[in-house]
Amino acid sequence: MIPIENLVAFALASMVIIVIPGPGVLFVIGRSIALGRRAGVLSVLGNSLGNIPALLLVAFGVGAIVASSVIAFTAIKVVGAIYLVYLGVQAIRHRTRRADQGGGAPASVTTLLRQGFIVGMTNPKTIAFFVAVLPQFVARDAGPIWVQLLILGLVFQAIALVCDSTWAVAAGTARTWFGRSPRRLATLSGAGGFLMIGLGGALALTGAKS
Repeated sequence: MIPIENLVAFALASMVIIVIPGPGVLFVIGRSIALGRRAGVLSVLGNSLGNIPALLLVAFGVGAIVASSVIAFTAIKVVGAIYLVYLGVQAIRHRTRRADQGGGAPASVTTLLRQGFIVGMTNPKTIAFFVAVLPQFVARDAGPIWVQLLILGLVFQAIALVCDSTWAVAAGTARTWFGRSPRRLATLSGAGGFLMIGLGGALALTGAKS
């Protein structure tokens, strides 16, 4: 079992890392602005589920191989960036229709979860983070290493789920205010789409090891 002091230290470190807006938070904010609170929260859940494969890979040692391979790292990053740009373009294309519908998100729960899952799964920085950070809090004499890595990863995911959902609700609430005017809402939806496109472009242009 992980020593309690290690677990507490890891939880505090995770909170510091999570509260600083990164690609995942920007994705969630963009979705909430473009589609509303419901879509934002479901995107958070899908994104979190998409991180699970990375956690499993790291726990069983494969993540270190992916993180050390420039080709694998870059390939995953480019696929994720392209998908983000695609989602942003879709948000811009349909901004007027969503505004006329009163700001509701027409996508189904399954679709929103799937899209969030893909974004989370194709974020190579998740693997790099887990490889770099999780082992620092493992106690070699406290049981199987892979079990400790899984526990730490799940703790991180739980904290991220709460924090990112807060961002989603906040951004979605701002959208609700804009929703009183279809024109303002269409503009806001377009802004959310451009945010996702910009995020995808930024991720694609960063160095392979960033």
